[in-house]
Amino acid sequence: MGEARTAKPVKLICAVLAGREEWLGRAADLLKEEFGEIDLTSQTWPFDCTDYYEEEMGPGLLKRIHSFRELVDPESIAAIKHITNRLEQRIAAEHPEGPKRPVNLDPGYVAESKLVLATTKDYTHRIYLRAGIYAEVTLCWRRGGFEPWEWTYPDYRSEGYRAFFAKVRELYREQCRQLGLT
Repeated sequence: MGEARTAKPVKLICAVLAGREEWLGRAADLLKEEFGEIDLTSQTWPFDCTDYYEEEMGPGLLKRIHSFRELVDPESIAAIKHITNRLEQRIAAEHPEGPKRPVNLDPGYVAESKLVLATTKDYTHRIYLRAGIYAEVTLCWRRGGFEPWEWTYPDYRSEGYRAFFAKVRELYREQCRQLGLT
């Protein structure tokens, strides 16, 4: 019989999608207040792989991803998704002149073998966590790099995103070594 063990902490990340640079910056400030120091930030990519968010967020969307210094319990990702939903609402209230949803925040985490994203949307490949939140393994670590699944979003399939998450993974592994978690 297998023995239940406490999960190893993971590296929190959050993708930020917005139509303006200043909204990306405001989101980063609020994320730091909630989750602590950001230790790695991706470049800013144009979000042009789908027009799914255009109606509620407007055209010309930009995406940036942050990772946070403090490791978290993977079990906390459902609560973190609720926090980021509240932050989205706060930014929307600060910008009533803007689109209905100025910012989209998508938290997740990097572990040694995977990138997991939290979502409010159910689908065949997603696992229910709690309180209306599901989790999806979006990328898996194989053959020395992150690889997509058939359901992986087009932007997360890109070399740029996967290279960024490989850097996050290396930071994570170094933190685990320093903390004696290997």
